[in-house]
Amino acid sequence: MGRPLALFLTLLAAYAATLGLRAAPGERYAPAEAHRLLTAASIAQDGDIDLRNQYAGRAWRAWHGAPLRPTARVTEGRLAEPQGIGFPLLVAPAYAIGGATGVEAECALLMALAFVLAAALARRVVPEPWATRSALAVGLSPPVLAASTTVAPTAAGALLVAGAVLQVLRIREEPRTAWAFGCAALIALTAWVDVHLALPGAVVALALWRWLRRRQRALAGFVALEVVLTSAVLFVTINDRLFGGLTPASARLAGGSATGASGVGGQLARLPRVAGALVDRDAGALRWAPVLALPLAALWLLWRSWRGRLSAVIPGQVDVEVTGLLLALVGAAGLAGAVFGRPSLVGPWLAPPDLVVVLPCAAALAALALRRWPRAGAALVAVTLAGSVWFLVAARVSGDAGVAPAHGPLPWGGAERVLPRAGRG
Repeated sequence: MGRPLALFLTLLAAYAATLGLRAAPGERYAPAEAHRLLTAASIAQDGDIDLRNQYAGRAWRAWHGAPLRPTARVTEGRLAEPQGIGFPLLVAPAYAIGGATGVEAECALLMALAFVLAAALARRVVPEPWATRSALAVGLSPPVLAASTTVAPTAAGALLVAGAVLQVLRIREEPRTAWAFGCAALIALTAWVDVHLALPGAVVALALWRWLRRRQRALAGFVALEVVLTSAVLFVTINDRLFGGLTPASARLAGGSATGASGVGGQLARLPRVAGALVDRDAGALRWAPVLALPLAALWLLWRSWRGRLSAVIPGQVDVEVTGLLLALVGAAGLAGAVFGRPSLVGPWLAPPDLVVVLPCAAALAALALRRWPRAGAALVAVTLAGSVWFLVAARVSGDAGVAPAHGPLPWGGAERVLPRAGRG
């Protein structure tokens, strides 16, 4: 218990250092955060998500200076906005106790727990201390620090996805019905917290179905399937009643696709974003966190292991390969969400939220490469942590100027200028 507790406390202390950082010049919260807080306030104070009285009373002035305008149409006499009900319900108790700062603190707590689970996932592919070191390095990277206290479903999503992946790997070893029920419940909750989590959740659901089926646990598979399908039906039914469509985005005032692209052609045109999400000069995750090159290197190690059939001669190697493959698929689902599910890669974040959600899984995968190349890995970690320190210091000393997102010079001598501007649109 000592190592996980130390990891948790270290991460929580680092995330606490980001409390109160401004999201934009003169504003503590981005507009999307302010709208989520408005729904949380409505739940905490009125017990509903109808925001008509919050707008009438200008309730946002408690945490946001600029006027907020409704982002949804009135549906069946209610003004329910596209942020949905899952995340506001989750943070409403924290809002009732500590206001907006209480919500930030809860997000920090959830993010720290997510990376404690990342270390547990990493221990399935490498021994200590590599597992904890990898979780700590990624957990302290600038994109995670920036997201840790952002009023968004990112931290909760990271915890749910990491927990579901860890649980499904336990089920692969011992397919108990109770464990299958718990894993299915975590998968079912993902869409409620944020519909963008559906892709990583679907990957875990497919793994759960496959492993229960191969182990001839029909009852456990039936229970898990019922939980997920029942949740999906409720999700669609409640959203249709509250928001007038399949998802909360149906209530948006603006027309068009919620993803910003229409049709297969529009999505195919976004393929260059795959590179952009990773290496774009402004929006790429590797710009801020060079340590994220380690999960990519780990993929090569897994391919070499599979190609060389090392599992036939090394005991336990097949478990490493299977775990690594699942982690890679979950990471790919997060990347796909950033590429195809968002109107733009650029926003009030250092890396797209869909990528940050799967970073605990990426941290577990990175442990493979960190163990294989400790010196190169240590160099990447050092550069990443230098960026983290710069981010925290710059955010504090800039005051009202803000650094969100802090696109601009970085502390590694302009080396980021070699990165391309790849597929940001």
